[in-house]
Amino acid sequence: MQGLFIGLTALTWKQLVMMAIGGILIYLAIRKEYEPALLLPIGFGTILVNIPFSSVLDQVEGGQTIAGALSIFFRAGILTEIFPLLIFVAIGAMIDFSPLFRKPMLLLFGAAAQFGIFFTMIAATLLGFGLKEAAAIGIIGSADGPTSIYVASRFARNLLGPISVAAYSYMSLVPIIQPPVIKLLTTREERRIRMDGSQRPISRTTLILFPILVTLLTGFFAPTAVALIGFLMFGNLVRECGVLKKLSLAAQNELSSLVTLLLGITIASTMTADRFLQLSTLFIIGLGLLAFIFDTAGGVLFAKLLNLFLKRKVNPMVGAAGISAFPMSARVIHTMGLKEDPSNYLLMYAVSANVSGQIGSVLAGGLILALVH
Repeated sequence: MQGLFIGLTALTWKQLVMMAIGGILIYLAIRKEYEPALLLPIGFGTILVNIPFSSVLDQVEGGQTIAGALSIFFRAGILTEIFPLLIFVAIGAMIDFSPLFRKPMLLLFGAAAQFGIFFTMIAATLLGFGLKEAAAIGIIGSADGPTSIYVASRFARNLLGPISVAAYSYMSLVPIIQPPVIKLLTTREERRIRMDGSQRPISRTTLILFPILVTLLTGFFAPTAVALIGFLMFGNLVRECGVLKKLSLAAQNELSSLVTLLLGITIASTMTADRFLQLSTLFIIGLGLLAFIFDTAGGVLFAKLLNLFLKRKVNPMVGAAGISAFPMSARVIHTMGLKEDPSNYLLMYAVSANVSGQIGSVLAGGLILALVH
């Protein structure tokens, strides 16, 4: 009879706490609709891996290791970096770069809004994290879940769980995080600035050549970023080539949904009580919030700086859309603009900055991989 209750008798309070955390993530996914495609599998997976002697993780019996399903997925999908890279293919297939060509200057916001990454790296080192761990934590500021997972799997596998949860949680909280920061740094007059831009059509040739040229340029200057930017641009090439419409739709829908589901429940394999319930987890959660705040502030302040030299002013709120939380941040900026002036449509410009942020976050991740040893 004891064998029937071995899981119950071995249960610790830490495992109960982790199961409660899993339940909270499931609640946020279902009730609040915060990144449900990822937080729900992470939440349920957290419950699975904190059941004592759970068969979803590797177990040792009779001197032999019996492979668990989630441990296998972790080795095959995370350690090999396959899952994050497949997500990049799906994201690339979703992105339309044509608005960015109509307003190329907005590409600068994709760089300015990555300020939070490097500020958070410095803060993490001051809190006692090693350089590689600090880099993995700082990349939360990319506001790009797959990039965070990719860099963490290289530099800090032991922190993969809290980094992933922080990255995706704060991405879902962009509508809550960004507006107060933007309002603090801008005046009502600045938030009402109208932007004029060209509506000229972009040629198909341009849209096809763009992902190829970006991949080549990235490869020449930062070869370690080729996997990140290359898979993103390959997905975009599938979208724009015009001869793979079924594959483009499949990448945007079926591939994205399936890999996100597997990614979420696999990440949960790192969220065991002994790994997650540490002081470092609280630091990572706090630093992640700091990264998002400084990303937003960096984009807004950079836009205000540009306005000192531009005849046609930029609405500073658009600078905040330079983070990579695509397309949530663009929608937030558009909504804020309509509240200030119901006839001021900022969506096209915000989307352009948001798309540039997607590129900027991937390049930032590649840059960190190249510079941190």
